[in-house]
Amino acid sequence: MTSPAPSPHQTALARRVARASFIGTTIEWYDFFIYATAAALVFGPQFFPTGSTLASTLAAYSTLAVGFIARPIGGIIMGHFGDRVGRKQLLVFSLLLMGAATFLIGLLPGYATIGVWAPILLVLLRFAQGIGVGGEWGGAVLMAVEHAPPRKRTFYGSFPQMGLPAGIIVSNLVFLVINQFVSQAQFASWGWRIPFLLSAALVVFGLIIRLRIMESPEFAAMKDDGRVARRPLIEVVRRHPRQLLLTSGASIAAPALGYLVLVYLLGYGTTQLGLGRSTMLTLIIIGSVTWMLAIVGSAALADRVGRKPVFLAGAALATVWSVPFFLLVDTAQPVIMAVSIIIATTGVAVMAGPQAALIADVFPVHIRYSGTSTAYQVGSVLGGAVAPLAATALFAAYDSSAPIGLYMAAMGLITLVSMAALSVPAAARSTSSSQEALA
Repeated sequence: MTSPAPSPHQTALARRVARASFIGTTIEWYDFFIYATAAALVFGPQFFPTGSTLASTLAAYSTLAVGFIARPIGGIIMGHFGDRVGRKQLLVFSLLLMGAATFLIGLLPGYATIGVWAPILLVLLRFAQGIGVGGEWGGAVLMAVEHAPPRKRTFYGSFPQMGLPAGIIVSNLVFLVINQFVSQAQFASWGWRIPFLLSAALVVFGLIIRLRIMESPEFAAMKDDGRVARRPLIEVVRRHPRQLLLTSGASIAAPALGYLVLVYLLGYGTTQLGLGRSTMLTLIIIGSVTWMLAIVGSAALADRVGRKPVFLAGAALATVWSVPFFLLVDTAQPVIMAVSIIIATTGVAVMAGPQAALIADVFPVHIRYSGTSTAYQVGSVLGGAVAPLAATALFAAYDSSAPIGLYMAAMGLITLVSMAALSVPAAARSTSSSQEALA
């Protein structure tokens, strides 16, 4: 059945919510990724002075993983309350939590000043960041998707997805600018703190925007009808275990490849390939711009031809490109590296474009925040949290990037098989939405 054309008011509201979701998600990912950049560049000697560069790097990447471990916890907690009290309130809370943790990291003394308390507090604040971003993604996606016109749910659902590469771009631009004005010693001493302290102003800006948007109409209607789930996550696990398992598996490859490009490659390029920090930051920004633009294109395409085929194409590209990616990166030629990074991030983006609406429409509206957040965050832990650690350990063991490429190809295959096996509702296969069938 053909859905009626949206009214101008509905379209304007959907655009406003999508913009708010994009801005808020950009700020949250900015906070999350400045930590990743600092972990690759300075956190090892600042907070984990072991006398071994490899040990310090692994320790710093381990704290990066703490944020990922916290993300499913944040997704579960905020998913529960998001399905019970509303999407908007939890989005405001997640932004406040993330901003406070990020700002405090910028003030945190190093190991030389307060000893073992420095890494302990760093881990706790990173955990708080993970809780914040864990609840952010699901809420931002649902606000965008549930406000969207039926035939453009994928397109509007891609706006929070664009917040991820946008956050990377902003965070790396800030580091790049700072790098131009301070020496390496100054950067290691205090320059790295500036991006964290800037977060306070960004969070205030994001809160002003978020407080002006309305609650999701689908959630509001469900609440008015008295269909609020008492224990949404338990219902997800009991009644939709297959969907939860497969959507989690489908969410592995994108963060794995993304974090190899955005986190591991930064340290790898400066230490193993001998390239300058500015060169590597510039390459990552180029890849992120491509990533953001390709998300829009893949989402628009998915609204026309279906979300699952587009997602599978992205997963196939990510899998096939894993080994050539590292072969080209190892040339240490910036132009060749840029081409390799652009292709890799395109594969991630083609998955990310339809991913939000696709996963959201797999779960009924009354348990959607819990199901969507849990699936996405579990996949992110299994993919993104482990990837930089695995890559560092594999290179140390084999002195070659080839095993890293094979590892990435394996992550891609898991996602490819999971998505191929996932039964997608009609709303996620076509341009029309059938919420009655989902509820």
